[in-house]
Formats: sequence, C-alpha cells, structure tokens
Amino acid sequence: MLEDKLLIWKFNRGNRDALRRVYEKYKDDLVTLAAALLVDVSSAEDAVHDVFVSFIKSADKFRLTGSLKGYLATCVANNARNRNKAGQRHQSIGLDEAGSVSSDSNRPEYSAIFGEELRQLSWALSQIPYEQREVLILHACTGMKFGAIAAQQSVSINTAQGRYRYALDKLRSMLNGEVKK
Repeated sequence: MLEDKLLIWKFNRGNRDALRRVYEKYKDDLVTLAAALLVDVSSAEDAVHDVFVSFIKSADKFRLTGSLKGYLATCVANNARNRNKAGQRHQSIGLDEAGSVSSDSNRPEYSAIFGEELRQLSWALSQIPYEQREVLILHACTGMKFGAIAAQQSVSINTAQGRYRYALDKLRSMLNGEVKK
C-alpha cells in the first residue's frame, strides 16, 4: 500500500518508471481477471490496455484513496462489462492461455494435471451468467467486498451475495460432473 502511494505520487509528477512499475506489478492479475470476465484472452488484454490508457490520461489529477489494485480491478471489471454489453466478444479462448500455472515442479505430469484442471475451470466459469461470474471473480480473486461489488453493479448487497452463492453452487456442480441449469 505504501509502495503504491509512492508510485502514484511519482506517477502524478510524470515519472514514467512509476507507471511502468504499476503496469508490471498488476498486469498479470488484471489480465487474468479480464480473461475470466470476458472468457477471451485477446479482449482481456485489450481491456487492460484500455484501462491503462485511461489511467495515463488521468496522471495529473489521479488521487489514490484506497487500494490501487482494487481501483484498477474495478476499472477492468467495468471495461469488461461494457465490452460484454456492446457485444464485442470474439471467439472464446481458454482462461489457461491468460497466464501460466506455477508449480513447484517442472515435471510433465504436473503440467498436464494443472493444465486440465485449469481448462475445466475455464469452461465452468464461461458457463456461469456474467453477473454471477463477475461477483465471483471480483470477490474471490481480488478480495473486493460485497458492498463495493453491489455498488458497481447497481444492485443491493443481498443481490451481490446471492449472485456469489449461485455462482459457487453452479461452479461446484459443474466441476463435480453434475449439470445444473
């Protein structure tokens, strides 16, 4: 948090290295988030780049009032929602292409197991309605609170929590081999 405040202070004063550091620090997490929401790696990368272009334009007036990662994640989620509404989704590419899964071993059998699990998770996430998927990803992956998610989606906290529960139930049933509609 302190590092982020220092980076923003430098960024507001035109320091390009600060912007580069912010981008490098959060890019992978943001692309993974966008890929999970858009189910398309190409669109996910475009969404993250659009967010950073807007971020650059705000350099002289941006003020960090909370978590920088949370702010950027919210911007990416909003951009993803706008892309979905505009119908700008392209042919789906698996979430497993958004980033590599790290393991403690370079053994091929681990790569095969993790790769297959990630493909299954990617498929299951793509089957969940967008509003539920968004709540699930924002809460589980970025740690965003339900109140903030509810405000972002213009729904009540109870609705956001319900969407989260429904998403978990659907995800659990799909990954356990059950089909639930």
